[in-house]
Amino acid sequence: MKSSRSLPRVRRRSRENTSERRPQGPTRIDTCRRRRAWLLAFAAAAALTSACRQDMHNQPKYIPLRDSAFFPNGSSARPLVEDTVARGTLEEDEEFFTGKSGGAAVTTMPFPLTKEVLDRGEQRFNIFCSPCHDTAGTGQGMIVRRGYRQPPTFHSDRLRQAPIGHFFDVITNGFGAMPDYRAQVAPRDRWAIAAYVRALQLSQHATAAELPAEDRQKLAQPPGRPAEGAAKH
Repeated sequence: MKSSRSLPRVRRRSRENTSERRPQGPTRIDTCRRRRAWLLAFAAAAALTSACRQDMHNQPKYIPLRDSAFFPNGSSARPLVEDTVARGTLEEDEEFFTGKSGGAAVTTMPFPLTKEVLDRGEQRFNIFCSPCHDTAGTGQGMIVRRGYRQPPTFHSDRLRQAPIGHFFDVITNGFGAMPDYRAQVAPRDRWAIAAYVRALQLSQHATAAELPAEDRQKLAQPPGRPAEGAAKH
């Protein structure tokens, strides 16, 4: 039997009424499409920008030693104009810059020798030369004691008779196991070192007649006795 109680009736909505009540703004799909379009436009702009930057990187120029079909010899590097030197490297004074004259080592300094020059030579010698030659020039430097090849002593007859230009040339160009110090030591400092080497040689082989008068008087005094005129404490 059917219940006498009536069930509530559900009113169906027509499609027409539903579409009319739907909001009229952009849908989610429309928003995604717009975002995708913006991303594509941004990617295209980035690609164009990077292409321009790459063009600036790849400039129409030659890097050193690159070949070239433009020049007859096939090289992009052009030879220097004859008699051209870099600014600051004009070395007209042969004796000063090479220690030689006509291919032979010079026997004198190219500038006056003063106490300041000797002091400078001692300083440079202790920095660059003493690690091998030691401070007295005997060739027993610290790295020689650690196994490096021993250089000859400056106090041998051969080197005492060598012209001063020989020492300048060796400092400039190296000799045997010794590397050159052209880059580390300026030309004037090389001469100062060579002069100081001469002073070291003289210190080990000087005679009494070569000493100043006051120093000769000190040698004449018995050991432990003060020299005449010395201050008493």
